[in-house]
Amino acid sequence: MTILSTILDHNDKFVGEHQYEQYETTKFPNKRIVILSCMDTRLTELLPAAMNLKNGDAKIVKSAGALVAHPFGSIMRSLLIAVYELQADEVYIIGHYDCGMSSIDTESIIDKMVDRGINRNLFNTLAYSGVDLKGWLHGFKDVTASVKQSVDAVRNHPLMDKTVPVHGLVIHPDTGKLDVIDDGYKDVKPSND
Repeated sequence: MTILSTILDHNDKFVGEHQYEQYETTKFPNKRIVILSCMDTRLTELLPAAMNLKNGDAKIVKSAGALVAHPFGSIMRSLLIAVYELQADEVYIIGHYDCGMSSIDTESIIDKMVDRGINRNLFNTLAYSGVDLKGWLHGFKDVTASVKQSVDAVRNHPLMDKTVPVHGLVIHPDTGKLDVIDDGYKDVKPSND
C-alpha cells in the first residue's frame, strides 16, 4: 500500500462520515491575521496551538525558513492577497530555533540533486543564464536576523499598506514559546481615514 492510497482511504472515510463539518469556516480569517512560518513538521500543530488559533482563525503561508526571498515572489504575493483580498489586518513572520535553513550547505544540495539524476552540466547552463543557484538555495546563520530581514522586506514593500502591523517572532519548536523579535505596532503609520 502506498502513502497516497493510505491517504485516499482515510479521505473516503473522513468525507463519508462528515468529519469535515467540525472544520467548516469561511475563507476570511476570523482573527484577521496572516502568518508566514517555516514548513518544519514540528510546527504543523504546535504553532497554531501556541498561538491559540483554531481552524479559520488565520491565513498561514509556509516556506523553508519563513523567508521572504524575493520582493515579487509567491510568498510576498500571498501576503499581499491576504491583506487586500482576504481581510488580514496584521502580518506575522514566525521563524523557529533549530531551523534546517540555518545549516544549509548549497554544495551538498547540488550533490544530492546530481545523485538523483540532475545532470551536473545543467548548473553551468544556469550560471551562464544568470541564475545564482547558490544564492537562491542559501539559508541563514541567525534566525533572529533572518526574521528581522523578512519583516523589513514585508513592512517596506512598496505595495504593502503602511497601516498594517508586521510582527516578527521566533518559536521554540519543542515548547511553543514565542519570542518577540519585532513588535509591528510600533512601526505602524497612522491611517489616513
